Amino acid sequence: MQNHESTPITVALVYDFDGTLAPGNMQEYDFIPSVGKDNREFWEQSNGMACAQDADPILVYMWRMIHAARSSSHPIRRESFVESGRRIRLYAGLEGWFGRINAYARKRGIRVEHYINSSGIKEMIEGTPIAREFRKIYACSFLYDENGVAVWPAVSVNYTNKTQFIFKINKGIDSVYDSQRINKFTPEDQRPVPFRRIIYFGDGTTDIPCMKLVKEKGGHSIAVYNPEASEAAREGMENLVGDNRVDYVCTADYREDGEPDQVVKAILDKIHADHVLELLSK
Repeated sequence: MQNHESTPITVALVYDFDGTLAPGNMQEYDFIPSVGKDNREFWEQSNGMACAQDADPILVYMWRMIHAARSSSHPIRRESFVESGRRIRLYAGLEGWFGRINAYARKRGIRVEHYINSSGIKEMIEGTPIAREFRKIYACSFLYDENGVAVWPAVSVNYTNKTQFIFKINKGIDSVYDSQRINKFTPEDQRPVPFRRIIYFGDGTTDIPCMKLVKEKGGHSIAVYNPEASEAAREGMENLVGDNRVDYVCTADYREDGEPDQVVKAILDKIHADHVLELLSK
């Protein structure tokens, strides 16, 4: 038998952003109004174009952001996105969440790594006060010209290709560009973060592919909803458990003793106990 205290393990907490860590869509806080558009009008036009031309809605909304900015003579720059991110309203408790969860895990010999996996804008997320907490932010981003102006999508993260980043986390690959190591076979026991040690947070249907993937591979999926959501919306989230797509449904209240706090701590306890039993069986 081995001493489990000398064998630290890594657990990944992976979060969607819009609707999961912050209410609404990040583009709505100030970008869309700044280019003279109404939020509803922007999304209706964007989704309408994607439907009419059978295009990826994420690529279309990114193109419309560039187009709208040019038309309003407000070209998009990286620093403008970062500034927009500072105005995003986060759910209650988030600024204390990461340190609290990390400390709880450390007492159980667990190192926690936090990741973002979002169809939102990476540069905006980088402007939020919690950006420093993440090992990697996988999200949509832009290519910039010599003047620092956004000219084209660099990374587009839609609802299904989000799953590739779960595999990157599993294999310890931070690079979006690297497509060689992700396709190279690696035995599960040699991967830095086994699927059973991944905890995924999403806010509903757009995260179902990731939540179901993590759940089916032995990890844990948590669907969260806005505390101000309607009863019908809450019931819809509960159906995800009945459909065997997620493990838990919680209100998006990240304060101490809130539902996510209780669930994640219980999962960390289970991961710790499972690890000790693994070692005792050797």
